[in-house]
Amino acid sequence: MTEYMQTASVDPIEVVRRHSLTTLVRDEIERHIVQGELAPGAKLNEADWAARLQVSRGPVREAFRALEQAGLVRTEKNRGVFVRTVSLAEADEIYAVRAVLEEAACRMLAANIDASQLAVLRDWLDAMRAALDAQDHDAYARANVAFHDAIVAAAGNLKLYETYRRLVSELSLFRRAALVVHADAMERSLAEHRAILTALASRDAAHAAALMHAHVNGGLQRAHAACEGGGVAAGPLGTARSAPASDD
Repeated sequence: MTEYMQTASVDPIEVVRRHSLTTLVRDEIERHIVQGELAPGAKLNEADWAARLQVSRGPVREAFRALEQAGLVRTEKNRGVFVRTVSLAEADEIYAVRAVLEEAACRMLAANIDASQLAVLRDWLDAMRAALDAQDHDAYARANVAFHDAIVAAAGNLKLYETYRRLVSELSLFRRAALVVHADAMERSLAEHRAILTALASRDAAHAAALMHAHVNGGLQRAHAACEGGGVAAGPLGTARSAPASDD
């Protein structure tokens, strides 16, 4: 049987079903990694995940490959698949690229921002304010990440957004304690977000981009201060002992 005949004999519905299943498996494992339920260095067992998700091992194996391409896991020969650990040096590089992407997103969005997009950003800013009032670090982290995600998504450049999402996922592997190193860190963070929103609402692209650049760099500086001061969190990113994946 020729290669073409082999390909042609494959049930297209089965191909779609398998691809969709792999995507679902990948998304579920990624969720556990990003939310800190799977810590950096943790080993991923193919058979265990297949049993947990009640699927065959094929989609799990393919999901592992996709997660490796996304920079979330690494495969070690004869040892298995492990959640990646992102060093401070790698985080520096990620932050540098992220700053450029978010600056660009602010410039794109400021030129065309509409009322519905502003409303979404204001809702997330309100959520951050409520989390600050309640001293709920987890809720603040989630709203913070969502605020940034909404800006980049609204910019309307799919490739920029896809690249940004990968960087944010990788940063979720970098555990640090920045928001809780200084008592007023969340307050300063909120003020920076509010200023960015004001600049976007005013359609001041240059000012919004400059504020975003300073904001992201400030997050990196706080991460360095936490690491150098021995304040790296023991818990997963996004918990009460650590900072959000997006910045701050």
